[in-house]
Amino acid sequence: MPTASDIKRPASKAARSSSGWIVPAKVIVFMAALYPLARLVFLGVTDGLGANPIEFITRSTGLWTLVYLCITLAITPARRLTGANALLRFRRMLGLYAFFYAALHFTTYLWFDKWFDVAAIVKDIGKRPFITVGFAAFVLLIPLAVTSPKAMVKKLGRRWQTLHRAIYAIATLVILHFWWMKAGKHDLTLPKIYGAIVVALLGWRLIVWLRSKSARG
Repeated sequence: MPTASDIKRPASKAARSSSGWIVPAKVIVFMAALYPLARLVFLGVTDGLGANPIEFITRSTGLWTLVYLCITLAITPARRLTGANALLRFRRMLGLYAFFYAALHFTTYLWFDKWFDVAAIVKDIGKRPFITVGFAAFVLLIPLAVTSPKAMVKKLGRRWQTLHRAIYAIATLVILHFWWMKAGKHDLTLPKIYGAIVVALLGWRLIVWLRSKSARG
């Protein structure tokens, strides 16, 4: 007759084998998420950034920031709808990539566009609404990136989840930034698409919250 330890041992082996794909999958996702940066580097060395390289880099890094924000926000709905809890293992990495491209976006503006001219930057922030909300979104992203390690999750406890709900405000500000920037160029196709995606992702969360509140009441 098998003992309790004999019964548990195969189960633990099965659990390990079922999660064995996560590490290689993370490596693949990590490498794939570097594609936008690799593309910019390739275009830079092959003189493929167009007549206005600074605008090209700014536009590209800003768009990929939004893409990774949307993917990060989509992890929870996808996990709940599919039951694939392993998707949560990728959320932190994708969120950090959103911050990474936001940092590149902001650095391009700060360095190559304004050449660290603080007075010009402050004037821009106060005068141009899309710069103001974009700057606010980046500032809000910083504490989320800083507190992403597991050690910070344990240290902050419940406060960590409260802090990271700022992602909803950040996504809204990024859409406003994108929308107002494109409105000046009369090109709202992409802002409408990504705006609809963000509204759907945030709306799903609102519905889930209202249902849980109703169930508790």
